[in-house]
Amino acid sequence: MAGVPIIVTENGIGTDDDARRIVYFARAPKGGSNCLADGLDVRGLYAWSAVDRFEWMFGCAKIFGIIAVNRLTQERTVKPSARWLGEIGRTGRLR
Repeated sequence: MAGVPIIVTENGIGTDDDARRIVYFARAPKGGSNCLADGLDVRGLYAWSAVDRFEWMFGCAKIFGIIAVNRLTQERTVKPSARWLGEIGRTGRLR
């Protein structure tokens, strides 16, 4: 073991189905709990990307963000996955 605190900074799934993203995020803390049980000092799990962004290999084809970006108007729309994660942040509990 490295003996240093770990923060997972790229935790997410590339999909245009936000319901799948929520399922993914619901499962991720279990992996973090397993790491803690193994003695690793996990301090946090962050969503891969706040906004849908340009990906060097795939352009705009992969959807990673928890906030949608309209490429023509640059308008941002909060996705259900962001609201779901926000509820965990507010309450400290997984649903």
